[in-house]
Amino acid sequence: MATQEIDGKGNADALAALITRAGAQADQGRSLPPVERWNPAFCGDIDMEIRADGTWFYMGTPIARQALVRLFSTVLRRDEDGKTYLVTPVEKLGIRVVDAPFLAVEMSVSERDGLKVLTFRTSVGDVVEAGPGNPLRFVQDGDTQGLKPYLLVRGRLEALLSRAVMYELVEQGETVDVAGQSVFAVQSNGVVFPVMPADALAVDVSAQ
Repeated sequence: MATQEIDGKGNADALAALITRAGAQADQGRSLPPVERWNPAFCGDIDMEIRADGTWFYMGTPIARQALVRLFSTVLRRDEDGKTYLVTPVEKLGIRVVDAPFLAVEMSVSERDGLKVLTFRTSVGDVVEAGPGNPLRFVQDGDTQGLKPYLLVRGRLEALLSRAVMYELVEQGETVDVAGQSVFAVQSNGVVFPVMPADALAVDVSAQ
């Protein structure tokens, strides 16, 4: 296992090679490579993990340079098998994801054409508006029974909302009627995203 943080040069030949291949496809975050159209052969798993707090690890050690994390994030893909991969035109490498691959760390509220718009920023620089193509979903944590909100970022990749952002989101909630049922929900870009039944509002959503 590596004992020192990964620097700009990398601490393993495999990692350095992966950075080079991914970098050839990504335009430093200005555009995203078309990973959904690539179908390379599966080349096995690598010792890379994304923790629940959004920290990326390689060989058991945090990746120190955020630029590398952003670079890797541009070639992430979650396939129908439920697993997450780093994908380039020539290879597909499996990694571990503890919860969601992204973490939403900031939210802004605006209005456009008379509709409320909720916009989120992830820790790797994605800016995403919740709406028809990027829905919000809410689940109860099985261990804590706390509320866990997720935002679809792209493909099958989601961002878990940080606790602070979750609090801000809940403040935007309101009780509405959905299919004849009173629910607590949030709205963005004209879409209603149910959070929980209105009669369950007494549940402590701060437990996460």
